[in-house]
Amino acid sequence: MAKEKGRKLIAQHKKARHDYLILDTYECGLVLTGTEVKSLRQGRASLVDGFVQIDGGEAWLHNVHIPEYSQGTWTNHSARRRRKLLMHREEIDKLDSKASESGHTIVPLSLYFKDGRAKVEIALAKGKKEYDKRQTLREKQDLRETNRALSAVRRQQRA
Repeated sequence: MAKEKGRKLIAQHKKARHDYLILDTYECGLVLTGTEVKSLRQGRASLVDGFVQIDGGEAWLHNVHIPEYSQGTWTNHSARRRRKLLMHREEIDKLDSKASESGHTIVPLSLYFKDGRAKVEIALAKGKKEYDKRQTLREKQDLRETNRALSAVRRQQRA
């Protein structure tokens, strides 16, 4: 059997980048059961309510929804169980100290397969205020309008 290469995206939490200011990102492995891996290979997962908590020197992923495997039997997993993250001790300690600061949290950004292994990208984040969210949307809209105007000018020059 040929070994998988590259990165295959399974799920992404797009709203996290809108709701939080991303300070630092980490790539972590996941401890999964067989039916969870099969369900992920079908491309089914949701990171919407997910968060990371550090408990007893270990990082745990909570509230990530991986639905039960359709051909699974009594060995099937529960959909929202907590899953252990595989990280280096120094990274866990650094995250724990920074996450304990006021207003900081750890959120999952994406879930993917990298060279056949399930990985999750987590981020140390700080919650945005409502005016920050509006400002970000305004900047994005201004950039889009600028790009549209530039492409229109280029089209006219070619014609």
